[in-house]
Amino acid sequence: MEPRYQIGLMLIVLGVIIVTAGLLVFYIDKIPYIGRLPGDINMYGKGGSFHFPIVTGIILSIILTIILNLFFRR
Repeated sequence: MEPRYQIGLMLIVLGVIIVTAGLLVFYIDKIPYIGRLPGDINMYGKGGSFHFPIVTGIILSIILTIILNLFFRR
């Protein structure tokens, strides 16, 4: 393939990834237990709140690793 077609293909893939990430952020509250697992840190105070979903991040990382290994295994 010519370089300009490769760049175009990469831009299309990047656009799909950005749209997918945007939809995920938009609908993340509808998914049960995301950010509310045991081990996720939620602190509330007078001036605001702090959320650190460490267990949710670890579980999502494991799931994405498995999915990507299935697709990109050589």
